[in-house]
Amino acid sequence: MTPNTVSLPNEAHEVLVRALEELHRAAGRPGMRKVSALIAEGDHPAVVSHEGVRTTLKGLNVPRWETVQSIVAVLADACVDPPRDPTAEVARFLPLWRAVREGKPHGMKSARELALSQGWGTIDGQWTAEAVVGMMINPFNAIEIAPSLAVPHEPVISEDEWVQVGVRLIEENGAEFALRALLRTLKGDYLGAEEGSPFGYHYPDQEAVEMQTAFRYGCDRILQRLAVEPNLLQRSISAMHADETMDREDRIEMLRAESDVSLVREVMTATPETWHELSEEAHHQLFGYLIKAIGPVGRFGLPPDQRFRITWRIPEPPTA
Repeated sequence: MTPNTVSLPNEAHEVLVRALEELHRAAGRPGMRKVSALIAEGDHPAVVSHEGVRTTLKGLNVPRWETVQSIVAVLADACVDPPRDPTAEVARFLPLWRAVREGKPHGMKSARELALSQGWGTIDGQWTAEAVVGMMINPFNAIEIAPSLAVPHEPVISEDEWVQVGVRLIEENGAEFALRALLRTLKGDYLGAEEGSPFGYHYPDQEAVEMQTAFRYGCDRILQRLAVEPNLLQRSISAMHADETMDREDRIEMLRAESDVSLVREVMTATPETWHELSEEAHHQLFGYLIKAIGPVGRFGLPPDQRFRITWRIPEPPTA
C-alpha cells in the first residue's frame, strides 16, 4: 500500500465507488485505456494510467484526489444523454472522496465545497448536514422579508465582497450581532428604507410605479369625497383657478384641457356612479382640479393611506 491510497473498505468508500460506477455507465462505459488517453490529452491535474483508472473505478484502492478529479472530469464530459457539467460533477465527488480519507461519510462540506456544489441535498433527496444549515440560516423561515428588498436591482458589490464584509463583521462584533443585523435588515429596517430604496438600489420602473400607485389612491379618495360633499368639484375648480402658487406648467396644461369643450362636459358629469364611464383624460383633469399635491411620506411597501399624503384644493371637512 502506498501513502497515496487507502485500502481498507468502509461505507464511505462504497458510496464513492457506486457513484463512480454510475458516472462511468452514464458516460457510455468507455474503456480504461480510452479514459487514460483522454486525461492525457486534456488539461487535468494528474496523468492516470489505464491501470490507475481500472483500480479507481473498481474500488481496489482510493488514490489521491487529483486522480479522482481527472477521471470524473473526463467521464462527465463524455456524458451526452443527458449532458453533465464536469465542474459540477467534480464538486459533487470531492466530499465523497474526502469522506473516505477522513472516515466521516456525512461530514459537513467546506465553505469552498459548498460554493462549488449545486443544491442542498443528495441525489436521492435525503437531508444533508448542509441542507439543515441552509434551512436554519435562511431568514425566510424566520421572518417575512420586506417587499422592497425583493425588487430587481443592480448590486453595488460582488458576492465575494459581501461574504468578506460579513466575515469581518463576525470577527469584530460576533456572530449573534451579525445575524441579528441581517434579520433586522431583511424585515425592512434597513438603510434607505424611508426613501423606499434599499441601500440606494433602484429598479427601472420604480418612479412610474410610484406615480401610478399615487394616482390610483388619489382617485379612490376623490370618489369618497364626491359621494358625500355636494358641489365639491365646482368649489375645487374655483380654488384651482385662484391658486397663485400653482406651477406654471401645470396651470398651462389644465387650461389647455379646459379648451376641449367635450372633455369639460364629461368632467362635469363625474359622480361615483359614472366614474367608470369617464375617459382617462377626464380622470386626470378631475385629479388636477381636486388635488393640489400628493407625495410619499412613508416608506416603500406601506399601504397607500400610510404611504402618501394628499394636499386638497378644498380641505376635508373636520368630520371626514
